Order: sequence, then structure tokens, then C-alpha cells
Amino acid sequence: MPYRRLPKTNQARLRSLQKAVGMGEMVNLYELSYSYELWEKARGFLIRYERALFENKQCSENQFNSSKKQQESARNARMYISHFIQVLNMCVVRNEIKKEQKKLYGLDPESNFVPDLIGDDNLITWGRNIIEGEQKRLLQGGVPIYNPAIAKVRVHYDIFWEGYNNQKVLRSSTSRTIGSISELNKEADTLILNIWDEVEAFYAHLPMEEKVNNCKKYGLIYYYRKGEIEMEGSE
Repeated sequence: MPYRRLPKTNQARLRSLQKAVGMGEMVNLYELSYSYELWEKARGFLIRYERALFENKQCSENQFNSSKKQQESARNARMYISHFIQVLNMCVVRNEIKKEQKKLYGLDPESNFVPDLIGDDNLITWGRNIIEGEQKRLLQGGVPIYNPAIAKVRVHYDIFWEGYNNQKVLRSSTSRTIGSISELNKEADTLILNIWDEVEAFYAHLPMEEKVNNCKKYGLIYYYRKGEIEMEGSE
């Protein structure tokens, strides 16, 4: 014997509600297999639910597209910061810059290693350190470092920083829509359950195969246990 199972995904909920509401628009309301009052509630809710799912889809797509651009911006910023530090270290080796001045950048005077730039937090920290450190050294009368110049480093760092903040906003928007949908799902599940109960009760007098086929038109979802053969003509 087939058994029904309430939808568990947003799209499954949407399809079930669309079928139930759609039947009310196709048949005479006096022939509707569940109450007109419930149909009115479902129709109004469906509008809100579709809008929430669409907004979530848009936010997710915007976040995904922005993320790809942000990854490229981060790679560029990381490369320029790394190259600047390497040139700074070479200047120290050539005695063009005193090694003590590396402290202005937050760097260890006794080490020529490039610090860890993996991850946004490290990139933000070292980007600021390098930009501010070069400004401090220049104010002390130092000769600017070139190839890359700090202005070039700043350009790529600023692009990264702007994208980083934009991603935070987009993630927040996506999270907000997910929270809204989670709350709406509670109402959706109650509506679907009530509709299904009324529809099954309406067709309770019919033979099982005819009952199931009619109920499916209203979005009810049926499953068959292992070994059972699905009824002929059912979807």
C-alpha cells in the first residue's frame, strides 16, 4: 500500500503548494477537494514563499559571482604584497635599507622569509602593515621601493579590501534569506499537511488506485515500500 510523505526540500514544498493552489484555479471552487478558506490561505502564502525563494536564489547567485571575482582580487593582492616584501628583503641584503627598519612593517629584522599570506585575515593584516610601514619609512627620508611601488600594492590591496567587505554584505543577505525561508517552511509544512488531510478525506471513499491518482493532482507525494509495484497510471 502506498504511503505519503511530506516534502522535505524547499522545491518539493513549492511544487506541492503550486499544484494544490493551481487546482483551485482550474476547477470550480465548489468542486475543490479541500476547503476554500484553506485554498485562500495557501494562495496568499504561495506568493510570499515564491518571493522568498527567488530572493534567496538571487542572493546566492550574487554571492557566488562576487566570490569568483574576490578570489582573483585576493590572488593579485597577495602577489603584490609578497613581491614587495621580497624586494624589501633584497634591499636589506644589499644594504640599501637598514634591517632595523623592517620593524616599521612588522617584519622580523633577522629573517628574510615572507610571512604567511594565506587567508583573508593574514592578507588584511600584512597588507596594512606593508602600506603603513612604507609610509613611515618614507617620512623618515627613505628612498621609495619600486617594482612594485607601494602605490601599485595599495591599488590591489584596496580592490581586495572592497571586495572582502562586499562579500560580507552578500553573505549576510544570503543568511538572512535562508533564515526567512526556514521560518516560512514551518507555515508551509502546516498548510501542506492540512491540505493533504482534507484531500485524502475527500477521496477516502474511492478505490486505492483512483484515490491516489486524484490526490497526486493536488500535490500529494506517495511512496511505495520495497517490493510493491506502483499503481498503473500513477505518476
